Amino acid sequence: MKKILQCIRYLALFTLPATLSGCLGYPAGVAPVSDFDINRYLGKWYEIARLDHPFERGLSEVTAEYSLREDDSVKVLNQGYSAADSEWESATGVARFVTGTDQGYLKVSFFGPFYGSYVVFELDHDNYEWAFVSGPNHDYLWLLSRSPHPDEALKARFVSTAKARGFDTTALIFVEHGALAPPSP
Repeated sequence: MKKILQCIRYLALFTLPATLSGCLGYPAGVAPVSDFDINRYLGKWYEIARLDHPFERGLSEVTAEYSLREDDSVKVLNQGYSAADSEWESATGVARFVTGTDQGYLKVSFFGPFYGSYVVFELDHDNYEWAFVSGPNHDYLWLLSRSPHPDEALKARFVSTAKARGFDTTALIFVEHGALAPPSP
């Protein structure tokens, strides 16, 4: 919890001007998937890889869980374990579609009226088993999977695809999973 509060302070102090000017959009070379089905996307996802940023720094066992809210927005529950603090951290937010419910392009907020882009740019359309996600620029990138241990071929595809789209894949962090059981929501 301490890390989440630090992150909120950090974001409020240092990114407020950028937030007010807008953190929507997506990086060059990235476009949201079409034929997106939020109902198939709901549920638990494991964070397999990410580019580092203050709000997840040092976390392992990271998961994201998505569920529909009564107003058709999406509840987002992110959890991860901080070994440095010996505790689980979580953050709850809300996601809303930006252009249409059939596009993998949402805006997510974890505090107040400030939103950032959540762009699903590659997706296993057959089974919804994995997703490649970016934020508003090349500084935000995630590989999500329904399994905490996807095969190496998927990881290699993610790295290759991300590199081709301009992301710094040398800075990727591959998240540890399986050492601890997450707390119940």
